[in-house]
Amino acid sequence: MTKARLHIETNVIHGSDDPGRFDGAQITPIVRSTVFEAGEQIDPQSIRYGRLSTLANQLEAAEVLARIEGAEAGLVTSSGMAAITTTLIALLRSGGHVLTQRPLYGATQQFVSERLAELGIGHGFIDVRQPETWQAALTRDTRAIYVEAISNPLMVVADHARIVEFARAHGLVSVIDNTFASPVNFRPIEVGFDLVLHSATKYLNGHSDVVMGAVLGSAGRIRSIKRWLDILGGTADPEACYLLRRGLKTLALRVGRQNENALALARTLSAHAAVARVIYPGLPDHPDHAVAARLFDGFGGMLACELVGGAAAAARFVRSVKVAVHSASLGGPETLLTIPATTSHAGLGAEARADAGISDGLVRISAGFEHIDDLIRDFEAALAPHSDAS
Repeated sequence: MTKARLHIETNVIHGSDDPGRFDGAQITPIVRSTVFEAGEQIDPQSIRYGRLSTLANQLEAAEVLARIEGAEAGLVTSSGMAAITTTLIALLRSGGHVLTQRPLYGATQQFVSERLAELGIGHGFIDVRQPETWQAALTRDTRAIYVEAISNPLMVVADHARIVEFARAHGLVSVIDNTFASPVNFRPIEVGFDLVLHSATKYLNGHSDVVMGAVLGSAGRIRSIKRWLDILGGTADPEACYLLRRGLKTLALRVGRQNENALALARTLSAHAAVARVIYPGLPDHPDHAVAARLFDGFGGMLACELVGGAAAAARFVRSVKVAVHSASLGGPETLLTIPATTSHAGLGAEARADAGISDGLVRISAGFEHIDDLIRDFEAALAPHSDAS
């Protein structure tokens, strides 16, 4: 049985398909050398050099990620944004055009809205919940469509099978950021996506101690993107690759617990008088619940809630938690709270946030894997009248 056919719980544990890469070591060592004997082979693509993503740690991390996503090949990058920007530049180039959903992660949306134009690249936003409107957004230069598996921060889940059908019908490259779902809950290649991106900083590493990104897809597309990455320089450090590889071994266990905790928190918050609404695909009242139930193996560890009292209530809530942590990242062991209007989406400006439906009282929650009873007590205490860390 090949590793590609094994379950994800097995694939994340077992390492490289190249037994000689680390001389049979079961625990991946860190290879930090930047200088290697060249030998007789003079192939620029096989030169062992960190910027070219050809070091042993880089190759193993990319190989394992490709296997668990079901992709033919992979590439690791210095950050999630390096994966996103390099991929879009490689696909679109000057004169190209991309369709993207809105809202996106704040830095991605800023790149699409403000920076692509400086490179001579156009864009158009679509509402992924209204497929009948997508056709009108196409131009003769549209080359790709870009979506998020679960959108940041409003937890929108598109019918991704329809996204793929639309892309194929119009000759577009379909690209998806799978960070929020993780390959435990969703494997976009199985639905037909051409390219899958990750901020490996989040669930893939899972321990809040790495900044990395990844691109997974066909060998040909990965080679094309790698040529741009080689020049742009956003390559991953070997030590970060080692930490990612170590973190991946517990991915299925971690995400399973985070799925459970997120659902329990969503149910608790939905019944609380201080909460105006809860946004979580695992709740039956979420607009995309049926789609998520059909596509996903789990509903993810991310949820959001709007608090009665708006910005002031949100600020008081994140100050008052004792077990959870007020921080802007996600996917780690600890439960993290952030206010998107002041962190991840602050750069969009008030008008753009309002247009996207991101209110000042919205709190995004990344469920960790603490004991759920402790988290529920912590949240209830922080939401109690007059509760404040001060």
